[in-house]
Amino acid sequence: MAVKRRSSLGEDIRVGDTSAPAVSTMPTTKDQRAASKQRRRKLSMSKSRPENWFTWYRELSYRKTWLNPLLVMIIALAGYAVNPTPSNPLHACIFLSYRTAPDPSSHAPTEYQYDKGPRDLAFVLFYTFLFSFTREFLMLQLLRPIALYNNITKKAKVSRFMEQSYTAIYFSVFGPFGLYVMYQTPIWYFNSTAYYEAYPHRTHTADFKAYYLLQAAYWLQQCIVLLLQLEKPRKDFKELVGHHMVTLSLIALSYRFHFTWIGLAVFVTHDISDFFLATSKTLNYLDHWFIGPYFGFFIFVWIYMRHYLNLGILWSVLTEFKNVGSWELNWETGSYKSGLAQSVAITLLGSLQAVNLFWLWLILRIAKRYVLTSDAVDERSEDEDESSSEDGEKKN
Repeated sequence: MAVKRRSSLGEDIRVGDTSAPAVSTMPTTKDQRAASKQRRRKLSMSKSRPENWFTWYRELSYRKTWLNPLLVMIIALAGYAVNPTPSNPLHACIFLSYRTAPDPSSHAPTEYQYDKGPRDLAFVLFYTFLFSFTREFLMLQLLRPIALYNNITKKAKVSRFMEQSYTAIYFSVFGPFGLYVMYQTPIWYFNSTAYYEAYPHRTHTADFKAYYLLQAAYWLQQCIVLLLQLEKPRKDFKELVGHHMVTLSLIALSYRFHFTWIGLAVFVTHDISDFFLATSKTLNYLDHWFIGPYFGFFIFVWIYMRHYLNLGILWSVLTEFKNVGSWELNWETGSYKSGLAQSVAITLLGSLQAVNLFWLWLILRIAKRYVLTSDAVDERSEDEDESSSEDGEKKN
């Protein structure tokens, strides 16, 4: 007997690195639901008592998951407002640090350059809270009503629609932003020789540094929420966690050891393909008639960005890393081009490519079923829907 079609593709697109949950979409445990019920009962009996204010806030923040990161940001901004100058330690949380004079020998000779240092961690941490707030707020206050308006009513499907829609919004901004930053440098358009010619890239323009650190904050926020999950909601959970850990390692190591021009190229290829992945999933949840041809175009973008271009980056590390530019390990001058750095880069980029190939296999399998049959259903996703509905209610 044919299985009822659940979406325009006949199944969920449960692949790729856009499926990390938000706090608001993680399944709640039995203990959490019981605690919430107890708090509501307590508040209904004595709302005005001062000792219940904390209980009231706990319950409110449980349901409005954007409140806690917003409170942290308000405290930080209020602290900075007391003394809004670079001497305030909180200045590093909000603005870029280590500005230096323009470098006439750089690709942007008239622009201020920004060096790197420990205060950059404060910037990443603050914007991790910002991304936590924007993600939770947009999902609950904007995207959830849109899902309900479009007759998406199952809790698990509403959650995934919100996650993918937010991801599409994020990469619709940072995909073009990355291309703009790349266009300002000699590595446009994936000019691999330029990755190494002027190495080490110790300083950057404001837009380059802001782009890199904001990306670090985004992926850190994603990884933290992903690791908070106590259960594994999808069969490729290990691959998803592995991808996020490799991504954070590439960001941190490339930034610390001045290989950021390679990192920028990797960012751009993943950001653009992630936009088309997230929008494909969103269209699929909406049962949009255009999902078939759009999914086919997405496959083309995925293969071109994540395999053709990324294999080109990996090949350049194998063939040009040692032969172009300086080959020196010198901690005083900040030059780290050595056999060890090359091996680490090959290992991390190779691991990223392996995960992407695994996801490509899953994507092509979905496309094959869509072409060959009209009623195929991904059993894994169906099981996950049922478990999500049974094990945890979603916050409103």
